[in-house]
Amino acid sequence: MRKVERAACALMLLALAGCGAMSGGPAGTVQPANTVTVSREQGGKFIALVGPRVQHDEPFLGVPSTNFFTLRSWIDTRTGEIDDQLYVEDSYFGAKRSWNAASTNGQVLRFVPISNNEISCEQNCSYAEEFAAAIPDPLLRASTPGLPVRFTAKSGADKIILVPAELIQKQVAAIDQARATLTTAAARPAAPPAGPQR
Repeated sequence: MRKVERAACALMLLALAGCGAMSGGPAGTVQPANTVTVSREQGGKFIALVGPRVQHDEPFLGVPSTNFFTLRSWIDTRTGEIDDQLYVEDSYFGAKRSWNAASTNGQVLRFVPISNNEISCEQNCSYAEEFAAAIPDPLLRASTPGLPVRFTAKSGADKIILVPAELIQKQVAAIDQARATLTTAAARPAAPPAGPQR
């Protein structure tokens, strides 16, 4: 098997392994284009919302589940707290990039390292990295024209991802709908206890 074919096989296995953890839904769930998928996580403690995937570069070796970004959010069903992230999958040939920082318009964002895998290193090395930038919910909501997020790496690599306005609007609408559902459910009176059986 040629080096490129081996790298493609290894990358496909990595992509399949990562899909279930990242998707916010059951492994194997196909996300329709242009929709935000909603699921319950950790026994209903969190509502996960994962936005549409957008390519930031050509799919690596033609594998569709590579080189994309998406917005994802978690709502704590007990406190209502929201955690928003810009999630990125980056696969490439060459020296390891080791992405480690994020910012937007000069504001530092919390960088979230997720995974850093060597796909193949027989001749030219190739890697697959998953990482995210935590975006405060008020900042996400204020970024209706779009949000440029700059990622930098230990290697000196630099990447700017412009999150389109449409993606932000879809995510915020899905968050608000999920929160409204939670509020409605919390406001419903509890069913009275059943009376004694006769």
